Amino acid sequence: MFDWLNNFLIKTMGLPMVASEHGEKIDFFIVYVHWLMLALFLGWTGYFLYTIYRFRASNNPKASYRGVQSHASSYVEIAVAIIEVVLLLGFAIPLWANVVEDEMPDENDPTVTVVRVVGEQFFWNARYPGADGFAAQDFRLVTADNKFGYDLEDDAGKDDAIAPQNEIHVPVGKEVIIHLSALDVIHSFSLHAMRVGQDCIPGMSIPIHFKPHTEGTYAITCAQLCGNGHYRMRANLTVESQAAFEAWIVENTPEDPAAANQAFE
Repeated sequence: MFDWLNNFLIKTMGLPMVASEHGEKIDFFIVYVHWLMLALFLGWTGYFLYTIYRFRASNNPKASYRGVQSHASSYVEIAVAIIEVVLLLGFAIPLWANVVEDEMPDENDPTVTVVRVVGEQFFWNARYPGADGFAAQDFRLVTADNKFGYDLEDDAGKDDAIAPQNEIHVPVGKEVIIHLSALDVIHSFSLHAMRVGQDCIPGMSIPIHFKPHTEGTYAITCAQLCGNGHYRMRANLTVESQAAFEAWIVENTPEDPAAANQAFE
């Protein structure tokens, strides 16, 4: 009954559709937070109404300079503090731990899709490893012509697949790891349908992971004000079958190996 009510609330709250396995946990966590806020709202509203009634002018025609002598308010405050500690330790922390308990998948697992994404004003750039993996990366090597900071002498980067700007593809039903960084200023990779979001910081590679379960095209936005063109820093994540994904990788792998180490136009 309670789960049915939670599902009903999720649908009526106008949350974006969920397309990842852990997304349902995030949505339920949001609902639980709202239940807590409702309990606090009702509790404090009840106390507010009680004080209005208890200390109404008709019952207290003359001001009392001694004030309330009872310690009831102190007991109420202590009780509220205890309840909030119980809610935090007994419910909030365990629920959050349940939401984030999934460990980062192993990048060496051949079933895991690994992507490197670099945000720049005002585009998203993505690369996929070839058969021998990614080239060595050092952010001290980052330039306008080497946005990923690759060692251009490392042959491992020459068979990378280069996605068109603002386009990322992943296969459905498989773990995805995206390593995020930025070329110029702080950006923020926001993918609502997968319930993931992470700041992209120049000089750092920060991984996120999710497992999409529904095919489709989902919007990627920048959630950090990054300049005058921030509003148009949008991309698409396409979740598709394994066969379609492999065909797309082949299509976007340069025939000339040296082209993989060239900058995006």
